Amino acid sequence: MSFDSLIKSRIAAHLTSEARLNARRRSAERKRERSGQPHVVSYFHDVSNPYSHLTAQVLQRLQDRYAIELKTFLISGPPDWATPAPEQLKSFARSDAAHLARRAGLSFPSQPHSPDTDEVGVAETQICANLGAEAFAETAVSVGEQLWSGTLSGSLINDVSDTKAQGDRELDRLGHYLGATFHYGGEWYWGVDRLHYLEARLMELGLDRDPSARDPFVPPDPIKLLPGTNANLEIEAFLSFRSPYSYLAFERLRELASQSGATLRIRPVLPMVMRGLPVPKAKRMYILMDVSREARRLGVPFGRICDPLGEAVERAYALISYVRNAGRLETFTSSFLRGVWSEGIDGRTDRGLARIVERAGLKWSEAKPLINNTAWKSEVEANRQALTDMGLWGVPSFRVGQTVTWGQDRLWMIAEALRQHQNQTEI
Repeated sequence: MSFDSLIKSRIAAHLTSEARLNARRRSAERKRERSGQPHVVSYFHDVSNPYSHLTAQVLQRLQDRYAIELKTFLISGPPDWATPAPEQLKSFARSDAAHLARRAGLSFPSQPHSPDTDEVGVAETQICANLGAEAFAETAVSVGEQLWSGTLSGSLINDVSDTKAQGDRELDRLGHYLGATFHYGGEWYWGVDRLHYLEARLMELGLDRDPSARDPFVPPDPIKLLPGTNANLEIEAFLSFRSPYSYLAFERLRELASQSGATLRIRPVLPMVMRGLPVPKAKRMYILMDVSREARRLGVPFGRICDPLGEAVERAYALISYVRNAGRLETFTSSFLRGVWSEGIDGRTDRGLARIVERAGLKWSEAKPLINNTAWKSEVEANRQALTDMGLWGVPSFRVGQTVTWGQDRLWMIAEALRQHQNQTEI
């Protein structure tokens, strides 16, 4: 590893450490106490975002259960750089929200309406009338139900652009870019999937008024949802070696395949940045902090990072055909992801890549002559096109039969698809 890579790896380890997180939390609480402020949780609502509708359904419970002051903001849709494939995202979000609602015990139509700009505007007008009021949660849920079911009525009475602009500025000031998000004491919590982290923090602060209340939704362990042996099934995994979320998903994915008897097909794609899609600082920092807390929850080592963007990814992808033919693609993928995301191994160097290769049970003397070939590019491009044809763009994404989903948070959907197939074959 170069000196530069070593320093960056140590900085990343510090930034993602639990010790730093706890220190930041203590500092935030001292600052709040000195100012005499209450425990303020900010919530940013994007009417056009189906995840905001799901999140609105938990707002009242959050206020009833915890001694907090909830500040609500109405915002515009995400900036262009945050939605590299806006139409695919809209379609996927509606479908995903329906699946998530079912699993989390919330409400969303199984065949949701696709609202147009005018309908969203009407909904914004109606919600804005109660922004900041105690009735906000009730209004947001009621209007959202009508919007996503296609039954919303009314007209554009008031211009809410100034209100949204104010919300957008506050969202940007605090350092985020998406709706359905909570902010408290310097940390961000996205939607229903991450609300349990916020609630755990509020509990630690002694703000829980009703400890007997129902626990928040936590993405379920996919292994616990598995059926018995599921022969002749394939799990397609679209991964990027530069994606920390791919790293978080990979070992659980291997276990899913192993426990179910399914075949795991690894389909690497280029990182978004290498496909010309921007990932600005706000997004990079949120991802880094989010992955670190998810890694701690899942017991996955993370933090000693040596970013493989560019040359390291290309050198690894150049070996895919070789390691696949040797029957070692899974172990090589595991070795590379673990190396660059938790061990600070520099895949740009021969020393680093040799370590990754050899501990995967392969010979560096055989691999080294192959690291500059470009034959891998056609396969990786074909995988990208297949991902696009599935209506997706990002990684990790998965497909089992007709089930297609995106994100390490949705491995439980893959387990459900395996179980459904097993039930059908037993009939």
